[in-house]
Amino acid sequence: MAIELQQALIIVGIEIVIGLVIGFIAGLIWKENRPIGVKGDYAVAIGSSVIFGVLTWFILPALGFGQTFRLLGVFGDVPFLSLAILWLIRYLNKNK
Repeated sequence: MAIELQQALIIVGIEIVIGLVIGFIAGLIWKENRPIGVKGDYAVAIGSSVIFGVLTWFILPALGFGQTFRLLGVFGDVPFLSLAILWLIRYLNKNK
């Protein structure tokens, strides 16, 4: 139980850093299109990174995937999912 909590805290910390990087990258990609502002971009990027990262970390082993896919899922898919969420926010705001 303590090991799982320790792993979750480490993953959350790493995902916060990934979210900060994705929030910064989103500003470079969509320079003047920030419908929820700079703070909103960072908040959405960090929140989605943490949620997707923790879910991926604990769901993939339950589905029978090994450690390699677990790491690829957390560090490979999560940044792209966060960018996809930020793009979706911009897309939906544009079509209002």
